[in-house]
Amino acid sequence: MVCRRFLCMVLCALGLGAAWADERAPSGPPAEQRLGGDLFIGGGAVTVSQPVQGDLFAGGGSVDIDAAVAGDALAAGGKVRIGAEVEHSVFTVGGQLTVNGKVGRNLRMVGGQVELGPKSVVAGNVSVAGGQVRLYGSIGGHVQSAGGRLLIDGPVSGDVFATSGQVELGPNARIGGKLRYRSGEPLRQDPAAQVGGGIEKLLPAIGARSASAPAGREHAARRAVAGIGWVWTLGLIVLAAALLAMLPRFYVSVARTLREQPGLSLLLGFVLLVCVPVASLLFFITLVGIPLGLFLTALYLALLPVAYVSAGIGLGDWAVQRWLPERSTLLPWRIGAAAAALALLALLGGIPWLGGLIAFAALLAGLGALLLQARRLAPGAA
Repeated sequence: MVCRRFLCMVLCALGLGAAWADERAPSGPPAEQRLGGDLFIGGGAVTVSQPVQGDLFAGGGSVDIDAAVAGDALAAGGKVRIGAEVEHSVFTVGGQLTVNGKVGRNLRMVGGQVELGPKSVVAGNVSVAGGQVRLYGSIGGHVQSAGGRLLIDGPVSGDVFATSGQVELGPNARIGGKLRYRSGEPLRQDPAAQVGGGIEKLLPAIGARSASAPAGREHAARRAVAGIGWVWTLGLIVLAAALLAMLPRFYVSVARTLREQPGLSLLLGFVLLVCVPVASLLFFITLVGIPLGLFLTALYLALLPVAYVSAGIGLGDWAVQRWLPERSTLLPWRIGAAAAALALLALLGGIPWLGGLIAFAALLAGLGALLLQARRLAPGAA
């Protein structure tokens, strides 16, 4: 049953992506599709105001969830706000994320600004990554956090593990377990904050400078890592050139999708990123499904760099059409713009915390944009 459920999610995403592939208008009412109790909805501004009996998949420029969800909620967008109860788990990614409702299981968030409101209650664990993370609500399990700045100003029943530029405990912080943190700055703790299991500052991560490591050796190691990174980027640029040369019209459509439906691309990319590995794992459980599981895993791993490169191609096409529209159809200019975009993404990827979010967003957008082209590749498609 579980296998069928995850396969159903993937197939629903494929069908929904095909249905929305013809949606050219950037504005207008959200498009939605239901299968059983599950709801798939996307658009410029999305509001969920009716209860969802199953799982919710939502994406858009802004996403507001104001009605109860009986299953899991997966949401992606520029701004995502969850103000109602989600009985199972929440998975969300976006620029600004706010949760003010009750979450029956676990909460996973990746965003620029992330806030767990004072009225929120999470029964399970919280995993969060963001530039600025503020946790005011009640958390029944443990907390794992990575980002630029973490503020905890509410009750946490379990342990807290944080890797952040700055960690702060507000006056309402009540941590039942142990606080373990890794930061270049000292812990900021209000006198009223309480940590039941004690506080431990962890050693710097592997690769950080230590007194026992000679400066010359450390510098050489960093140069080697940087060199490997740029060799990888060069390989992605070569892949972009090959894809544009073989499929120029296809990538015109991909670039258009990224421009007109960025929120939906992020949402479907997130669905694909989560569901395919789980489906592959479930195939391995049965002997009959092992070959299919191996094939799906290999296809998935091959798709990841193609998706990231597709995001770079879309960014490059957008730049050429904006500043040099008369040359936007010329292959050399498209290849050059894609190369510049991938180099820019590589440079941005070096920014602490924020760089990883940018790369992750590019991967999700590329996956979703490719998924939205499914009907164009399907036999008998118009």
